[in-house]
Amino acid sequence: MKNTYANWKFIKGTLLVALALFLVNTAFSQTIINKDPRIEAAVNEISTDNMRENVSGLLKFHTRHNLSSQNRVDFGIGAAATYIERKLKEYAKSDSRFTVERVNYKAGGAGTRLGREITLTNIVATIKGNPSDDRVIALLAHYDSRSEDNADSTTFAPGANDNLSGVSALLEIARIIAGKEIGATIKLMFLSGEEHGLLGAAHMAQIAQDEKWNLIAVLNNDMISNSHSSDTDIRNNSIVRVFSENIPFTENEAQARERVFNSAENDSPSRQLARYIKESGERYTENLTIKLIYRNDRYGRGGDHTPFNRKGFTAVRICEFYENYDRTHQKTEIRDGKQYGDVIEGVDFEYLRKNTSANLSSLMNLAFAPYEPNNVSTNVSSLSNYTEISWKVPAKGAKPNGYYLLIRETDSPVWQRKIFVKGTEIKIPLSKDNYFFGVQSVSDKGNESLPVFSKGVR
Repeated sequence: MKNTYANWKFIKGTLLVALALFLVNTAFSQTIINKDPRIEAAVNEISTDNMRENVSGLLKFHTRHNLSSQNRVDFGIGAAATYIERKLKEYAKSDSRFTVERVNYKAGGAGTRLGREITLTNIVATIKGNPSDDRVIALLAHYDSRSEDNADSTTFAPGANDNLSGVSALLEIARIIAGKEIGATIKLMFLSGEEHGLLGAAHMAQIAQDEKWNLIAVLNNDMISNSHSSDTDIRNNSIVRVFSENIPFTENEAQARERVFNSAENDSPSRQLARYIKESGERYTENLTIKLIYRNDRYGRGGDHTPFNRKGFTAVRICEFYENYDRTHQKTEIRDGKQYGDVIEGVDFEYLRKNTSANLSSLMNLAFAPYEPNNVSTNVSSLSNYTEISWKVPAKGAKPNGYYLLIRETDSPVWQRKIFVKGTEIKIPLSKDNYFFGVQSVSDKGNESLPVFSKGVR
């Protein structure tokens, strides 16, 4: 008994030491963050003063309702379109690759939410990338607004947060990337028609499909500056949502069978883009948590990314975490001592700066990255506690400096581990049944492509 007791004391002491070492190592574990100086410098250029100036300038037009005047210089959606176009052309002067165009389209008619047919205008800025790079990345923000009555085109409808926040973010990004060498082509789309059925986005998605753009990512920014919730009175400007579809709208029967075989319900291209924005955005933006929301959008509501999803493009929505329903689409007035209406006082410009940073860093990191690897597959032809994964070099563009094998447990929303690989295959001592895997290409400066989910192949 004496020896048994002594042995127990030794074992107990050893376990306690091991536990203490584990806790120390956990507490002092390091996360190494490698930043591209080009992206870091660009993020540091973001100016809240510029964004405040643009929000204030666009508020002067009283309303941007889709049925409001298109001819007046001081009132209505036409004046707002001219303001946005003028700003973009100012930025384009420093960059011969930077072009600005008006894209007009017919909308409405009898029986529609507009009630009659009109012509609406999208303003699209294009910053051409390298001639050898056909990839396109699009950022969206709608510039139309509305008040309580969906048909009221004359009432004051400031839409400071919904959606001058997104508009001012895209204008600031346009200013910053003008003159910079970026691999992929960037399209910044200022869309009309959102408040009456995502009309401008649907028109652009159709153009992208018809013209066969290699559109690899669409980031829709809609309401990204409110940090104070109605009802619950929560104030928090350190968290933002990214909404993404799970099963693609365009999935066919063969793709459905493949998804079921791979248990890939949470690994659509849009989910991979959302994870990418989280990683890139948080890497370059202090005091911001990007929360992945596994829904295409909020209940009963929509955004301009959805028409792109419906055409088979990879698209997500970036949106504030806490909404203020005393402001959105409310008549601007003070009732019982409380401010109603979407006025500039509801815009948190520091929060807007951080969300602009998440956009800009994700955009630039992806534009600098190599093309994605091809034919990423997991060998499932035999039973083993090792997993063999292989892929092909991208068919286009510069050869990657290497690749990251991405690993996550099946219940994790994000990729948890990265293993750098120089070749195009790897065998690791982890069971394919217990993890999900992906692969992304990496440039010599560390810029990563979108992840490609590894599918089982016999």
